Amino acid sequence: GGPAPVILFSPIGEALRHPVVEHWSDSEGAVLACGRYEGIDQRFIDSRVTHQLSLGDFVLSGGEIPAMALLDAVARLQPGVLGDQGSHAQDSFNPALDGLLDCPHYTRPESWRGQAVPAPLLSGHHLQIERWRRDQRLAITRERRPDLLEAARVAGRLSAADAKALKKKL
Repeated sequence: GGPAPVILFSPIGEALRHPVVEHWSDSEGAVLACGRYEGIDQRFIDSRVTHQLSLGDFVLSGGEIPAMALLDAVARLQPGVLGDQGSHAQDSFNPALDGLLDCPHYTRPESWRGQAVPAPLLSGHHLQIERWRRDQRLAITRERRPDLLEAARVAGRLSAADAKALKKKL
């Protein structure tokens, strides 16, 4: 259609979060402008840049690293990029997980250096497995990112079982 959007990576930009990645994943694309050191001439920004994005509250020497981060995050959401097209729905920050952090993952062997895979994961009982995973997501989010847990609570995304799990020490 018309001119492509132009994204500039800048400390004053919108924070690059999962909903922003989803937006760009569903778009037709954009031109990524990567300034270096003191950035890009303001006249170019005023006349051409349509969006500004930031990785966080810090400054990098250029926009190349944020551009790569956006490209990688967007690529993961494209059909055929991941082995299981729906696996990204279980990633941290995804609305399918109510915005919580992901739980730990285990592979084989069942025991490694004296550490066993948690029993619920070996039970074959799908409800127990999902409850264990949910409890882990809640505990990790409470410990590492309480802001995400509070956002889930305010948005009404926590169940009565979640509230019960959070009351006991997980």
